[in-house]
Amino acid sequence: MIFRIKQTRWLYVSLSILSLCLAFTITPVKASPPVTTSVLSSAQPTNSLEQGRNFYQSGSFAEAIRVWQTAAQQYHTQGDRLNEALSLSYLSLAQQELNQWEAARQSIEQSLKLLQTSIPSANAILWAQALNTQANLQLHNGKAETALESWQQAQKFYEQAGDEMGSLGSQINQTQALQSLGFYRRSKQQLEVLTQKLQGMPDNEIKVSGLRSLGLALHAMGDGKSQEVLEQSLATANKIAAKTQLSSILSGLGKVASDSQDPEAALNYFEDAETAATNPNEALQARLARFKLLVDYNKLEYAIPLAPQLQQQLEELPPSHNSLYAAINFVSTLNRLENSNQVFPSKNLAQLMALTVKSAQIIQDAPAQAYALHQWAQLYRRTKQWSEAKELAEKSLNIARQLQADDIIAQSAWQVGQLYKQQGDRSKAITAYTEAVKSLKALRGDMLAVNPDVQFSYREGVEPVYRELVGLLLNEQPTQAALMQARELIESLQIAELDNFFREACLDKAQQIDEVDPTATVIYPIILSDRLGVILSKAGQPLRYYVTQKSLAEIEQTLDKFLVALSPVSDSKDREQLSQQIYDWLIQKAEADQAFIDTKTLVFVLDGRLRNIPMAALYDGNQYLIEKYAVALSPGLQLMAARSLQKNHIDAIIGGISQSRGGFSALPSVESEVKEISQTVPSSMLLNQKFTSLALADHVKSSNANVVHLATHGQFSSRLEDTFLLTWDGQLNVKELSELLKNRSGDSSKAIELLVLSACDTATGDDRAVLGLAGLAVKSGARSTIATLWPVKDKAAQMLMTRFYEQLRRPGITKAEALRQAQINLIRQTDFRDPFFWSAFVLVGNWL
Repeated sequence: MIFRIKQTRWLYVSLSILSLCLAFTITPVKASPPVTTSVLSSAQPTNSLEQGRNFYQSGSFAEAIRVWQTAAQQYHTQGDRLNEALSLSYLSLAQQELNQWEAARQSIEQSLKLLQTSIPSANAILWAQALNTQANLQLHNGKAETALESWQQAQKFYEQAGDEMGSLGSQINQTQALQSLGFYRRSKQQLEVLTQKLQGMPDNEIKVSGLRSLGLALHAMGDGKSQEVLEQSLATANKIAAKTQLSSILSGLGKVASDSQDPEAALNYFEDAETAATNPNEALQARLARFKLLVDYNKLEYAIPLAPQLQQQLEELPPSHNSLYAAINFVSTLNRLENSNQVFPSKNLAQLMALTVKSAQIIQDAPAQAYALHQWAQLYRRTKQWSEAKELAEKSLNIARQLQADDIIAQSAWQVGQLYKQQGDRSKAITAYTEAVKSLKALRGDMLAVNPDVQFSYREGVEPVYRELVGLLLNEQPTQAALMQARELIESLQIAELDNFFREACLDKAQQIDEVDPTATVIYPIILSDRLGVILSKAGQPLRYYVTQKSLAEIEQTLDKFLVALSPVSDSKDREQLSQQIYDWLIQKAEADQAFIDTKTLVFVLDGRLRNIPMAALYDGNQYLIEKYAVALSPGLQLMAARSLQKNHIDAIIGGISQSRGGFSALPSVESEVKEISQTVPSSMLLNQKFTSLALADHVKSSNANVVHLATHGQFSSRLEDTFLLTWDGQLNVKELSELLKNRSGDSSKAIELLVLSACDTATGDDRAVLGLAGLAVKSGARSTIATLWPVKDKAAQMLMTRFYEQLRRPGITKAEALRQAQINLIRQTDFRDPFFWSAFVLVGNWL
């Protein structure tokens, strides 16, 4: 598990009375306790509010809770309902920080009740703060729509109070709620409006804070404009000498550069952030970020001198939420090295974690205690102190269970499972792994941001949990129950990966669909470290399992060689030999076992690098797989709609760009492709200048079209930002495209039945690029998607797609069979018989 470097809480203090500090990490902008003023009465409790605020801002949340609970009781005794409500609102914030969700709910509900019943004319800023606090809680509980409404109300109260910064913070939060609801275009439009508002403001500290907050929000949402906005915040801060804000802005820019794979720029930003720091905590965070970057890029000679400096800084800071997580992040960074002793002695790291656990107990920060125990256990695992590691891991897991904190349970249960596995206790290992997977499923869209201090890296903290459990289940001769659980895990892994790709829950509902088609066999290849397993699923029959003992390196090397050999200029004998090798792994044993009797369609739920391989082009030594069976891909049957296209009623929107546009080459045959298809099926046509994102959106919304065919440049990537489609007016991001295609007033009966993308490409050098295709196929709501894995000669695309639509109009033919016939036509009746020209076309989703 990777720990995100804990950024200082981004505090924005407005100039108005009782204005609120706003905090932004990757989670919503939170209302944080303001500096108390003369509006508050009763000197002693007021001092308590001030004292609690200081504790909160220093990260001493348990102390803040104690102080504000006392203040609330005192105000209640005095009959001061306004300040009692204020104390309870603050109390809920601190309780949320420590994962005390039920207590936080009770505190904010009590605060709002006081505002509603006892203080009808309460200060607007109090209403704004309470609603902001409530909305954050609602979003955490998955109630995005309710959270959106609460933030909209909070915005009105901030505006009523004349608090411009508070209003902007609430609007930024609304964009996160909109994204959680799937309204990406609305979210982006609102963020663009906010950017314009801030740019129009006079240069002052509020503007600097607003731009910084917005830049971090954009970065958290995967928007490439985040760097530009943060740079503007930095320029404004320098212009007005806002020195207290420089370090946090520079750290934000460093994080953006790091995520953009620009380590040199990131290093410079972190160094500048440390120089600009105005308090010890900011200096520590900047140095820690620099240290992590150097370790991640294996520049250990530069990281080594920083380690003792960081230890000294950590020892000098008093125990607080921030200092505890800084220590945890420091050890977490070193735990990722095979030999951390070359950077810092393991004995010293163990002592640091022991001290961190003790400090967490003292300040009652249970989540930090669990994380520290987890890293301490990891340290002992590396030094092969197995019994000590297991004891610490189980302590971490028990605390996580008490907190009902799925993010901590996931990593600690996985760690316990690994230790049981190492000891050879398979049964207990499976139980622990199963608990870890259950928690990862509960997190779903919160995978990246359940706790602002923890980053769930999909490749390092999610995918291995599923794979290692599947490996345990498929040991030796698996039972039917084990095969069913393994299949379900592979399906769930696909969902988790798509959640990670979109940075939020991909689907609200996923259901297992086993009886879709009695003439289809579903094939689940599973790549493990030492073997390639294949599970076969056919309606009404027991699951079958076949295994080939091959190392992961050998499997991936063969797949990579085959992809290269698909080029038309490659040696055909080499290509056929490699293709036949993969055929033997996936198909031959089952075929020899007569597993495909009565099978017309093979549906592949592909794993890892197999996703980049065109299954249709697998060769048995005599003929291609597509010549024997129709072929479809699925991200998993849980993600598939069961309904099929009504062939006697096809109504299409046909769009495309044939001319050179946006730096992309011309596609001369697109014009004839679009026109020929328009003559084959009833349709409306959008060509070149008419093919804009707005025109496409209008046609999708206003028509009853059930087929959308787009012949234009596009790219699929494992990075959300790099998955797009080209329209005449620019690139359409995958999130925008998927929202556009679903824009039918929420009427699922009007969903797009078939989406065709006939000139797309997968990102060069990206071995998981097809993830973008799978993501679009699922998120668009289209029941089926046909796309190309690489750009093919546009004349070949024109011929294949025209033939496909001719076949699709035949009664009783499935979409998979229509594509099969079109591909066979190219093999047997044209000059494009080479697999390069026809196997790039893949059908994802419902094949019926």
